[in-house]
Amino acid sequence: YEGAQKACEKYGYELAYTENLEVADISAAFADYASAGYDVVIGHGYEFGDPALEVAETYPDTKFICTEADASADNVASYVMACEQTAYVEGIIAASTSESGKLGAIGPIPGDSLVKIINGYEDGAKSVNPDIEVQTAWTNSFVDTQLAQEAAKAMIDNGVDVIKHCANACGNGAMTAAVEAGIWCQGDSYDQSSLAPDNILDSAIYNLDVVIDTALGSVADGSFEGDVYNLGMADGAVEVLLSDNLSDDVKATAQDAIDKIVSGELEVERDYTMRQ
Repeated sequence: YEGAQKACEKYGYELAYTENLEVADISAAFADYASAGYDVVIGHGYEFGDPALEVAETYPDTKFICTEADASADNVASYVMACEQTAYVEGIIAASTSESGKLGAIGPIPGDSLVKIINGYEDGAKSVNPDIEVQTAWTNSFVDTQLAQEAAKAMIDNGVDVIKHCANACGNGAMTAAVEAGIWCQGDSYDQSSLAPDNILDSAIYNLDVVIDTALGSVADGSFEGDVYNLGMADGAVEVLLSDNLSDDVKATAQDAIDKIVSGELEVERDYTMRQ
């Protein structure tokens, strides 16, 4: 919302918003905005892709923009953040820090935009230690913190000493479990250091303001084209915030990986395959 607000102010658009939509209600919300005369309708999340394509046929003069989706048409564009890049770096950090050789990764509902994060994390960890064990759990919720906390506790009981989540608000429960157990954790989406100041290794930062500015800017300057666009570290769309809890050696290793991803020397695979 803040990113959309900032971009609208920059390009002279008026902003209205709807939040906490159930998937079944997305098409109706898109149609309501389009029929009311809004020039651009933005859906945040992979689950908005198919509804956008459905409604776009009825409203060809409205432009639909989706984040983390794979939808495109004449009046539909998707902007995908390379969250697998941040996850890969986090995997490097976790594997370089772990003493048990066991990591935990907790996601919400296993859609493509979340699966690629879990896989990127595992790939990064195994680039450091091919034998490292990455335990994975899906809560099937974006908001139930208790579910993530329970999943994290089970992993901790099984020897995990670093917990990574990409489970939105639900994932905060995993960080709570890590703090209570005195192990390391890794934040997601924004700087989560305040939730675990003594236990956090890093936070994956998703700069939606950059994504929305890029998308809405294409509408404002007349260059909008329906397609799927990928934005990563080199574009400023994603980044990893390194904690002062990291040792100098691990921080240097992480920064080296970041620099190589930005320069293009290191390419992180985007894998949507459910591995476990």
